[in-house]
Amino acid sequence: MRIPVRAKLAAAWTSFMFLYAYVDILNFFTPGVIKDILNGKVFEFDLSQTFSTTALTLMAIPIFMVVLSMTLPARANRITNLTIASLYLPVTAFNAVGASWLYFYGLGIALELILLALIVRYAWTWPRTAPSAATSPDRETVRAQQEA
Repeated sequence: MRIPVRAKLAAAWTSFMFLYAYVDILNFFTPGVIKDILNGKVFEFDLSQTFSTTALTLMAIPIFMVVLSMTLPARANRITNLTIASLYLPVTAFNAVGASWLYFYGLGIALELILLALIVRYAWTWPRTAPSAATSPDRETVRAQQEA
């Protein structure tokens, strides 16, 4: 059974979102992190409304990509996924800056980059046209593929 591209993209964005969040959550167990947060610092950044809004935006984009991957028309979906995933590649790599636990962050960033590469691949290789009804006697299959 073939998995629709929309479902692959939504699953990859969901996985990316969870991984992104869990790396941040598990970071709280790194010695000194909670103390720094209580003192108003995250890495080199001052905790502020601007910092929190930026962090929320960075997390909200993958969350919305799950929905958009399932609902946008195919052409817009492809372009949006290619654009957003490509923009997240350097953002994700930037997360390594200032990291003290390189194995932990290295693994998290590597896994996030793999997921982003999958998203780019799925969107890039998205079929440009759906098969015609003449190639398949099952009309429901053809209709589902055209909607994917």
